Amino acid sequence: LNHAGNFLYMLTGQKPMDQETNLMDVDFIIHSEHGSNASAFAARVTASTMSDLHSAVVTGVGTLKGPLHGGAAESVMKMAQDIGDPANAENYARTTIEKGERIMGFGHRVYKNFDPRAIIIKKATDQVLNDLGIDDPVLDIAKEIESKALNDPYFIEKKLYPNVDFYSGIIYRALGIPTNMFTVIFALGRIPGWIAQWKEMR
Repeated sequence: LNHAGNFLYMLTGQKPMDQETNLMDVDFIIHSEHGSNASAFAARVTASTMSDLHSAVVTGVGTLKGPLHGGAAESVMKMAQDIGDPANAENYARTTIEKGERIMGFGHRVYKNFDPRAIIIKKATDQVLNDLGIDDPVLDIAKEIESKALNDPYFIEKKLYPNVDFYSGIIYRALGIPTNMFTVIFALGRIPGWIAQWKEMR
């Protein structure tokens, strides 16, 4: 097994299917680093004080823990559970926007069009859901929200496209990872980036 496959094996105690391994691999790579985001910047600040590698990573973890950074994927699944039924997805989305509130997993501070990471991870997500034949009402709701966002003129005009966090939530649930572990998995993928920030700063 490769790194991602062995991780899933340790996590579940069962040898993962190739599709699951590939999906986890893509997720780790997509999350490995993303420029000067909040957690990478925080890790770099810690490194600038000549602190050790472990402290820089812990700083990154503490920053990632915030719901506006690493907690977004978890919020996506909570949102889908709150909606309750795929038929309610469109009304929920429009009502949320009209109230001036955020739809979790949509839009990005840097990417005002489709998040390029989301394009890659969407393809992998669609493939694995099709291959595994997963029947999950929460995932059905998430996919219905995605469908509305990608085809509704209102969403297109507002440039409210699903971002990488939206698809990450779907991936983690499809792989059977508990919702309260989503940010932990995100952190595992990002650790190489924090290490690179520490090494470069030193």
